[in-house]
Amino acid sequence: MADAADILAPDAIEGWPLPEAQDEWYGSPEVERLLIEAYRGGRMHHAWLIGGPKGIGKATLAYRFARFALAYPDPSVAPDAETLEVSPNAPAARKIAAGSHPNLLTLSRPYDEKNKRFLSSLSIDEVRRTIPFFGSTAGEAGWRIAIVDSAEDMNINAANALLKILEEPPKRSLFLVLSHAPGRLLPTIRSRCRRLDLEPLPADAIERALARHTDADVDARRFAAEAGRGSLRRAIRFLDEDVAAIGRAFASAIGSMPELNASSAHALGDIVAQRGADEAFEGFQDLVFDWLARRARGEDEPAELGALPPAAAAVPLAAWAEVWEKVRLASAEVEALNLDRKQFVLTTLTMLARATRM
Repeated sequence: MADAADILAPDAIEGWPLPEAQDEWYGSPEVERLLIEAYRGGRMHHAWLIGGPKGIGKATLAYRFARFALAYPDPSVAPDAETLEVSPNAPAARKIAAGSHPNLLTLSRPYDEKNKRFLSSLSIDEVRRTIPFFGSTAGEAGWRIAIVDSAEDMNINAANALLKILEEPPKRSLFLVLSHAPGRLLPTIRSRCRRLDLEPLPADAIERALARHTDADVDARRFAAEAGRGSLRRAIRFLDEDVAAIGRAFASAIGSMPELNASSAHALGDIVAQRGADEAFEGFQDLVFDWLARRARGEDEPAELGALPPAAAAVPLAAWAEVWEKVRLASAEVEALNLDRKQFVLTTLTMLARATRM
C-alpha cells in the first residue's frame, strides 16, 4: 500500500515537509509583501499564475497565501504584516497541513491505486472537481481557493476546462496556478491570470534549509546549495552520495579540457550507468544542461562545479548551441530506447572537449 503522504503529493521528497506543512519561506520577502498588499488593498485578482523553475518554492508560497487568506477571510482586517506567516496552531493552518480544509482544493496528477503510480497528466476529471467545490455552499465563511499544481501537467481538455472557469470565476474564489514554464501555457489562460514570477533561491537560503532539515555536514550543504543553482529540490538531490560524486567527477573532467580526462570520464560513466541509478542519470543531465546554459550566457563557474581553464573558455556561442542540441537529442534517444548510459556520458564529454578546442 502506498504511503498516504506520497499519494497526496506527486512531487513529495522523502524526509521533507510537504508544501502545505512547510512553515518557512526561503524566497524573497518582497513577494509576500506584494501578495499582502494586493489582498488588503482590495486589488486581489481572482487568479494568479505563479511561475518559475522547479524547486524554488511556488507551492510553498501558494499554501502560505492560502493559509493567510483563510485565516483572515476579511481583507479589511487582515494584518499589515511583512510576511504571510500564520501560527501553525491557527485553525486554518492545522486544517491545511492535514489536507482537510473545506475551502481549499488542490488539483494535481491523481494517484492510480491499481497500478501504484501517479498518472502522467492532470485530467479534465480533476479540473471538474471545481464544479461541486465552487458550486456548493462553502464549508466555512470566506474564500474558496483552488491550487493547480502544476499547470504543465494538464492535458488540453483539462486546460480548456480550467480556462472556462477562469473566464467566469465564482464569487469569492481564488485560483493559484503554478507553472514551471508559464510561456508554454495557453495564451488565454495566461491572459486571465496575474503573473507572479519567482526568482531562483539564493544559495545561502538553500543552505539554511538544508541545515534545518538534514544532517549533512557543512561542506556537503555548501556544495549542494551551489549545485542546486537556485532550486532547493535540486540541491537536495546533490546531497545524494552518487549525485555528489557525479558533480565532483564532472568538475574534474571539465577542468582538464580541452583534453579529455579518460579516468574521470569513465568514473563518471560508471556512476551514472549503475543499476537503479535514475537519480544519478538525471543529476548528470542537469549538470550538463545547466553548464551549457551558463557557457551560452558567458557566466563564470566555480571550480567545484566545472570551471573551464581560461584558454578553453573563449568558445563561440554557436559552438555551445550546437553541442546543446546534440546532447539533447542523444539524451532523448537514451531515454526512449534504453541505451547505454555510460556511453552517453562518454560521448557527451567528448563533444564538450571537442567544442573547447574550437
